[in-house]
Amino acid sequence: MRPERPSRPLTDPSARPAEPGRRTLLGAGAAAVAAGLLGAGGTAAARPARADGRGAAAASGDVPPGYVTPGGPHVRDAEKRRGNGPVRQLSLLATPTLVQLGGRTVNTWAYDGSLTGPEMRVTAGDTLAVDFANNLPHHTTVHWHGVALRNDMDGVPGITQAAVAPGASFPYRFTVVRPGTYWYHPHVGVQQDRGLYGPLIVDDPREPLAYDKEWVVVLDDWVDGIDGSDPDAILKELNHGMSHGGHEMRAAAAPEGPSRILKGAHSELLGGEAGNVDYPLHLINGRTADDPETFTAAPGDRIRIRLINAGGDTAYRVALGGHTMTITHTDGHPVEHADTDTLLLGMSERYDVLVTAKDGAFPLTALAEGKKRLAQAVLRTGGGSAPGPGTRPRELDGKLVTAPDLYSAESVRLPERDVERRHQMVLTGSMGRFNWAINHEPFTPSQRYAVREGERVQLVFRNHTRMWHPMHLHGHAFELADGGPRKDTVSVRPGRTVRVHLDADNPGLWMLHCHNVYHSESGMMTVLGYRD
Repeated sequence: MRPERPSRPLTDPSARPAEPGRRTLLGAGAAAVAAGLLGAGGTAAARPARADGRGAAAASGDVPPGYVTPGGPHVRDAEKRRGNGPVRQLSLLATPTLVQLGGRTVNTWAYDGSLTGPEMRVTAGDTLAVDFANNLPHHTTVHWHGVALRNDMDGVPGITQAAVAPGASFPYRFTVVRPGTYWYHPHVGVQQDRGLYGPLIVDDPREPLAYDKEWVVVLDDWVDGIDGSDPDAILKELNHGMSHGGHEMRAAAAPEGPSRILKGAHSELLGGEAGNVDYPLHLINGRTADDPETFTAAPGDRIRIRLINAGGDTAYRVALGGHTMTITHTDGHPVEHADTDTLLLGMSERYDVLVTAKDGAFPLTALAEGKKRLAQAVLRTGGGSAPGPGTRPRELDGKLVTAPDLYSAESVRLPERDVERRHQMVLTGSMGRFNWAINHEPFTPSQRYAVREGERVQLVFRNHTRMWHPMHLHGHAFELADGGPRKDTVSVRPGRTVRVHLDADNPGLWMLHCHNVYHSESGMMTVLGYRD
């Protein structure tokens, strides 16, 4: 048996920037498309072509043919197979706005001027048509996170579409076939770490669960507009380096606001450092713990809670005081039901749970794992005083069920078959240099890890860094090894290896990246590309 070696995308080393940690390539989507990256298709296949594993993509940005294009016939044929259900017509506006966060008023960017963005709700089989308008002073897009959709609607500038210019619009239109809990956000720079996010709920027309109430809960870490801070300044500060573990790295850039670099945040659960950014606020549905949202129900009501982590750099440990939660879904896919006291959600992960409401007022608490701050909402079914803003229910320290403990429901389980394509994804980089990458290759838009339609693909994530990484694949739901759950995001702890399987059933060019927005924007992302 041959030893495993990392797969490598075939790119021209001369095309890489000298300072990959400062890259904002996705923000330059319009220029990338103009250079021919979108229409060309891809680089050489991931099979070895030379001893060093590299191909010969031109430094000019020209990309050799041989890959499916986002708007090509393979993508159109796949969309036809999804059907053409009733059209759900919506509009969405990205705009600068003022939001109230407890006793603060801050300037930020948001969808339709609200935090969180408007809840979009469709039924599986519907065609979602969203007329998107950009009123921001910057190019942007909308990415429909977790949805298996047509590739040219995926919202990745320079890969699947041109970024939407200020004052311009874009018509997103795609058929949604999988019910579940999803969300939407931009895919340009660190824009997601402003107020640009909202839930997308796809109802099941044959819903098997029985419940009386439903609550959509969106978690977020917040820094934009606080004392002059903004995510772009934080990325700039991080990309100039930082001190870590007693080793002096490059001098950090003077921040435009207060320094937001986080130091000494340790989590045994996450295997080390909990994050990079010191967020002053943590929110549930756009509200702080001292001004919480209150959800009302009657004692005995069966409640479905859809949990979404829209944070940029924070994992949340979530519990409902006085209650046990029954996990029913993760990342939109059903699992064999499992009871737990608390859950851990990495960035971009979603969990659906059922609870039977007791009589009284109870805290729904999201503890920022390793960061010692929390977000809070309230479930009220009867009288009594509301829990205080710092309430930490004992369930947070109780039974914890994580994704590897779960099993996929039989209805969505992948059939057994041999792996036909395997890619090693070694997660590399350091907090000190902030030089995050996959297989030591920081992202360039011409990267491709090749697959062919119909293949069973194995992705092997090996974390060679000292930080955890929530790895997200667009357009697909993989399955964790040994019958684990179907997901689109999996957290990989330092020193660990995680194997996942997927069926290559959605042709296109699909981003694969860490959903720590500062890690991905500093290089930890690549492209899974279907061969033509």
